Amino acid sequence: MTSYADQFLAAAYPEQELAFSIGEYKARHARLRQAMSDAGLALLYLSSPEAICWLTGYQAEWYHGQSSTQWPAFSGVAVYLDDDHWLHFETRDELLLTRITSVSEHVRLGGDTDLLESVIGGLTDEGWLRAGTRVGLEMGSYRPNRNQSQEFQAAIESAGGIVSDATKLVRAARRVKSPQELAHVRTAQRIADIGMAAARAALAPGVTELDVYAEIVYAMAKAGGENPGITMPVASGAKSACVHALASRRKIMPGDIVSVDVSGVYFRYHANMARTFSIGEPDPLVAEYIDRTLGALDVVREHLKPGATVSDVLKPLEEFYREIGAWENRWWVGGYELGIAFPPDWVGEFVYDEDSSPDQTFVENEVLNFEANFYLPKHAGLTMGINTLIVTPDGAEFLHSTPDEFFIVND
Repeated sequence: MTSYADQFLAAAYPEQELAFSIGEYKARHARLRQAMSDAGLALLYLSSPEAICWLTGYQAEWYHGQSSTQWPAFSGVAVYLDDDHWLHFETRDELLLTRITSVSEHVRLGGDTDLLESVIGGLTDEGWLRAGTRVGLEMGSYRPNRNQSQEFQAAIESAGGIVSDATKLVRAARRVKSPQELAHVRTAQRIADIGMAAARAALAPGVTELDVYAEIVYAMAKAGGENPGITMPVASGAKSACVHALASRRKIMPGDIVSVDVSGVYFRYHANMARTFSIGEPDPLVAEYIDRTLGALDVVREHLKPGATVSDVLKPLEEFYREIGAWENRWWVGGYELGIAFPPDWVGEFVYDEDSSPDQTFVENEVLNFEANFYLPKHAGLTMGINTLIVTPDGAEFLHSTPDEFFIVND
């Protein structure tokens, strides 16, 4: 007699929740295989949630990232240079989720404790792993962790594989966004604008940072937004200078500067935005200082374009901020790549700031944020200004509808 589980899984093929067309995923598979060919790799194993989602659509709430050592994080997707399909390795418990969220047609299952044996056995049976096979792994991913990744690599090498790091190869394949991806980013920005409007409406003397955070999350979820890759900060008073602070039970007081950093998320694509608020009328010196910093978006629009170097953008930005007397008070000026992200991070591979290689170039149809965060006079804390942009043929297109201004909240 078969178990209820076997009966259910044999019959359960629910409506799929796919982010993109099948053609989109096949195009990504072809792009990845071309990158493998260029790098001399025959086999690639994707282990990061972002890469698995990008190639197959699969997404989950748990990836065994920091869990018990009894449940290692060996699930992932294998891509072979000379095959037009991929192998998706998962635990039996997640089979239904692969059917709902992914386009994977070849799913190989194992248990929580023996998944590694299933992966190595599946790859060798398929003929993808044998003596001399050059294998790329995402060594820059947090999963599998150090102990597990060493075990994983040793198992591949015992089967004859020659292992190298393919982290940058995989991330580079995701950098340029397709038209469908850009449409999702635009939707994510609309969700972020809704979240920021909710923050503005919730801010008042006496409410806590968590009160404001709750209204942001609720408003964005009602608009179809998902949980972001980083917990969104709401930081008030002197704590506003802690850019990565968690919202707490601290009560927001009259005269406080409040920094709010949100990310709208749609099918795991992120759009990031931050604004600075004052609870009541601020000191005129503080208000005038913040207003002066807001003109930098025009500098970015003028200089950030396909083919421009990091230096082409950062030098005029530095000149602008030095002219207004803000450069020496910077917390950080720059930006980074955005796209698919899962906790614990939404920061992508490409970064542009004063410490980056000045000769790196911007590419058409990548998605970035631009951050400009500065310490304030009068011990007021810090001002945050963050916006998301697409690099178009005509330059930087900022996506936000929320005004790029310093908001004053009066009773």
